[in-house]
Amino acid sequence: MADRPGSGGPDEGTPEYRWLYGGSDPGDVGPDEDATRVVPRQPRPDETRVMPVQPRDSSGAAPGSPTSRPTPPPVAPPPGPPGTPYRSKGGGWRPKFRVRYILVLVLLWIVYLVFVPFYAWHKVDKVPWEPAGKRPADQPGTTYLMVGSDSRAGLSPAERKALGTGNATGHRTDTIILMHTGSGPNLLMSIPRDSLVDIPGYGNTKINAAFAYGGAKLLVRTIEGATGIRIDDYVEIGLGGLVSVVDAVGGIEICPTENMVDPLANLDIKKGCQQADGATALGFARSRHTSGLGDIDRAKHQREVISAVGKKVVSPWTVLNPIRYWQLLTSVPGFFAFGEGTSTVRAGLWASAMTHVSGSDGLTCGVPISDLAVHWDPTRSKQMFKAIIEDDTASIGKSLCNPTGLVNQ
Repeated sequence: MADRPGSGGPDEGTPEYRWLYGGSDPGDVGPDEDATRVVPRQPRPDETRVMPVQPRDSSGAAPGSPTSRPTPPPVAPPPGPPGTPYRSKGGGWRPKFRVRYILVLVLLWIVYLVFVPFYAWHKVDKVPWEPAGKRPADQPGTTYLMVGSDSRAGLSPAERKALGTGNATGHRTDTIILMHTGSGPNLLMSIPRDSLVDIPGYGNTKINAAFAYGGAKLLVRTIEGATGIRIDDYVEIGLGGLVSVVDAVGGIEICPTENMVDPLANLDIKKGCQQADGATALGFARSRHTSGLGDIDRAKHQREVISAVGKKVVSPWTVLNPIRYWQLLTSVPGFFAFGEGTSTVRAGLWASAMTHVSGSDGLTCGVPISDLAVHWDPTRSKQMFKAIIEDDTASIGKSLCNPTGLVNQ
């Protein structure tokens, strides 16, 4: 094959040249001048076009197929009130609460419940009460000495008149109660203030004189010496303290067994269960001139009031009502005093024990006595004290624990 001069390709006039560059070969049957022309491309459908999807019913079959099922038309939800964000499963419309808001409120409430007791505790007076010298050894369980002081400190003249407390001076006690908690039922035992016992340094006389002579220390020493029971904690309540606590919990229920009219206690109530405010509860707890039992009956009323207060304190409404909770806790510093060394935890345990001293939760009784001159029964009283010392309150029966402390009462 001859190449085109200078180009390295076929020369003009050669068949190869004519074939390559559009010419015709004379030896060909006919001219083929369009041998190299571009053949028009046949139009085709768009290769990238998305094919329509055949609709299928809930069974997955195409419409019209033997297995297809008709698709029900969508049902629009009934219209709700304006502004309701979602429809509840029950068919009603409820607002949508954010969980974090509820958690914040719960956290703030817990902080409030913890803050108020600590705030009140730092304002409470502390009383030196532990006597020097030899004392009973540690005993199982916990025994609290609760003293109701007749001090009028903190009461105005108008309040003294309204409560019927008079203007007596000095610092005596109308109420002496031991509360024991441990493995058995909680025990609330009154010691009548006229009980005749030996007071160290003062001879045999009424037990409340120990408080007048030497305050809490001498009273604790006297009780420990007479009973053999070790006192673990001390709580003192002023006259106004009971009024404040009862009013803070919204009143209590008392159930006098007879009509009670006592001008010295500013008391005039009918027999039967009834609601009592703080002033009435105080009069009920202080009165000793409405029956022949005198101080014995008064001690019974005092235990009844303490038990009723405990029931109200432990009620859920006391904790859920922020106003009542605040009033109850902040009433403590004005009229309550605790023994030196008492921690907030110990005070909390005392308050908790106070709520379990009535009904099936505990025992309430007077110290066993032989007569209304308030001589302790030499046999029964020792049996009672032994049960407390050994933390065996479950063994205490009605022969030892009854409202008056007398035999067969």
